[in-house]
Amino acid sequence: MSEASNPAGTRYYDTMDTLPKILLYNAHERKDRTCMREKDLGIWQTWTWSEMAKEIKILACALAAKGFKRNDKLGIIGNNRARLYWSMAAAQCLGGIPVPLYQDSTANEIIGILIDSDVSFIVVEDQEQVDKILEIWDKCPLIRHVVYEDPRGMFQYNQPFLNDFESMMALGRRYDREHPDFFLQEVDKGSGEDVGVFLFTSGTTGKPKGVVMTYNNIIITARNTIELEKLSQKDELIAYLPMAWVGDYLFSFAQSYVAGFCVNCPENTETIEADRREIGPSYYFGPPPIWENLLTRIMIRMEDAFWVQKKVFHFFMGVAKKTGARILNKESVSLLARWLYAVGDILIYAPLKNALGISNVRLAYTAGEAIGPDLFDFYRSLGINIKQLYGQTEAFVFVCIQPDGEIYSDTVGIPAPEVEVKITKKGEVMYRSPGVFHSYYKNPESTADTKTPDGWVYTGDAGFFDARGHLKIIDRIKDVGKFSSGELFAPKYIENKLKFFPHIKEVVAFGNDRDFATAFICIDMNAVGDWAERLNLSYSGYASLAGHEAVYQLIRESIEKMNKDLALDEKLRHSQVKRFLLLHKELDADDGELTRTRKVRRKFINEKYPVLIEALYSNKDICRFEAKVKFEDGRTGIIAANLKIWKAALFGSDAVREEK
Repeated sequence: MSEASNPAGTRYYDTMDTLPKILLYNAHERKDRTCMREKDLGIWQTWTWSEMAKEIKILACALAAKGFKRNDKLGIIGNNRARLYWSMAAAQCLGGIPVPLYQDSTANEIIGILIDSDVSFIVVEDQEQVDKILEIWDKCPLIRHVVYEDPRGMFQYNQPFLNDFESMMALGRRYDREHPDFFLQEVDKGSGEDVGVFLFTSGTTGKPKGVVMTYNNIIITARNTIELEKLSQKDELIAYLPMAWVGDYLFSFAQSYVAGFCVNCPENTETIEADRREIGPSYYFGPPPIWENLLTRIMIRMEDAFWVQKKVFHFFMGVAKKTGARILNKESVSLLARWLYAVGDILIYAPLKNALGISNVRLAYTAGEAIGPDLFDFYRSLGINIKQLYGQTEAFVFVCIQPDGEIYSDTVGIPAPEVEVKITKKGEVMYRSPGVFHSYYKNPESTADTKTPDGWVYTGDAGFFDARGHLKIIDRIKDVGKFSSGELFAPKYIENKLKFFPHIKEVVAFGNDRDFATAFICIDMNAVGDWAERLNLSYSGYASLAGHEAVYQLIRESIEKMNKDLALDEKLRHSQVKRFLLLHKELDADDGELTRTRKVRRKFINEKYPVLIEALYSNKDICRFEAKVKFEDGRTGIIAANLKIWKAALFGSDAVREEK
């Protein structure tokens, strides 16, 4: 191990097997490069690697002064803020383990995670998060200290275990002066086999589990994907997704350290679009709803444009659809087509990408749910290299990824570097890789059920490899059922196809052990609201809009378009949706209907809405229903509604069967 002096007073490591060692390497090799920005009160605050390493060092010393030791667990709750990311790094420098939690979780939702993960210190963003901890304080005896980053509203709080960030940093500077060798000695003790982080699963099927990741899992996966996608220190990323999500930990933390690129924290959720335009990220991740929302806003704006503008827009989008993806894939395109595309870029594509803040994006990912082919083709036709990837928390994200030149909207790609994938006889996808998690914390039974002794992981997903060698995911293996006829029922496949339509936000499909498929639909309030206003349809809120007969007709047209597509698929033509209803409320994580990563809790839906489900399989045209809901201010109430049940047309053999 060699040493070199530098402004951060850190050490240059020959063996960078932990993130703290990579941090110190960056503070030496990239000391003057910007590594993080955060927007506060409209102004971007900027830190170089050298400056950030100093801040992390002082924060680590402060935690040590308060009694934080090796293998202690540090909870982190809040939006994407620089100091919260530093807190994760500070804990790791001391040999501790960060445990990020979802910032919009309720106190009752986080208590189980705090207890199960043995959290003893917590760093939170603001008063809102402090209040959650105070609410459950008596139930968490291991917690000794809470540090808050934003002091606004905290002047009346005098609990002895509360610590503001500035006083902690003052304590850290004093501790560092008194123990000048302490920090480097602690970093020296780390190794690749050490645990780097706990990342909790979303809890789609039950209680969230703490996924234990070692530095080897983290760093090897980060390096492999950086090399594959040619990421570098010149890239820019905007960190806006929950810090508790494994993707944010990989993209905004691990890959940032290993590649050396800059991470940008927006001011708040309302300013993300404007902040993205200012930063112009080159590397971007967005789950399907983000990409759908961007496109919806584009189409809404175009509906309000002059007819000439509409005509020019649609003409050049037609040009882009024919040639844009081919140009992106470096395929042969005629000179005329290239010229037309270049004109379209000046008039339409470049201004459009600039308005969305994606002008500089050279690599974009989407994952979590399937993305519609039209949506996928739209962005690629604009020159955005968007790819679909397939991953899990237990894999440290990457299982499969689409390589350049092999981008298909109906697959999730081929195995990522150093990843092996196989399909069991039951059709379940399994994988093995350097990123495979160590274990579920204090849960050996679940670990044994999920990971084999030789490192293969059961994904719980049903899928197959197509003729091109690309993986296709059908559904969760436990959700794949059969109609009463014995034919395959894959609810997620139906749900994803319907969510491709811009007016549909959420779908829950039913059909297992039934004669036919039915569905609950949640409309997209923004898209449908704008559509209704253009038609001069009056409504007073979500329930009023969703109950409008014209809206039902709009959604029925989308369902029938899907049914026509399914009629052409021999395996899935029997999955056409025959009856549906529009829910009187949006599915909500606060009501337990979705996870914090917006995945449907299917079992919970079945238990909460049995009356509506049975009505779909009856001869009823209207069903009276009352539901308990939780409002944003914490109050609960009852929403009652008479829900209409509509019938959709079936096609092909299902239409013949229906006539009989």
